Amino acid sequence: MSRIITVAVSSVALVAFGAASQLSADDKDRLIGTWKLVSGISEDLATRQKTNIYKSTPVGFVTFGADERVMTIVVDSIRKKPIGSVATATEAEALFRSMVAYGGTYTVKANQVILHADVSWNETWTGTDQIRDYKFDGERLILATSPSPDAFTGKMSVRTLVWEKIK
Repeated sequence: MSRIITVAVSSVALVAFGAASQLSADDKDRLIGTWKLVSGISEDLATRQKTNIYKSTPVGFVTFGADERVMTIVVDSIRKKPIGSVATATEAEALFRSMVAYGGTYTVKANQVILHADVSWNETWTGTDQIRDYKFDGERLILATSPSPDAFTGKMSVRTLVWEKIK
């Protein structure tokens, strides 16, 4: 009798593992393509206050390739062009602080997409894994950081970006 139970439990576990693997493969296929940024919210963990990550409407794109490469760029729409043909130090800093850009590879594991940054706008990200919890809501992709220091403020927070698939 115990052998029958062991076989039954093992069979259920294998079916569940297969279903989880299929879900991950389906989600990976769903990720492939280019997504346009809809919104970005940061929740300060100390105060629970939610604020827009960007000062105005953000402009951004993330592309997940079938080759497991990812490229992302996000800028604040209120960026100002430098006055001259070369940005001053102040202008360059303002441009740097109003963007995020990185590229590398990605893997999908359970409810997370792991972004392996080979290059980034902020050298502290280069060579790191940026882990994002993800979920789909219709044609939207929601990516959220784990609790971590915000790259701009240093405060412990969770940043959530909502993306819409470009067709």
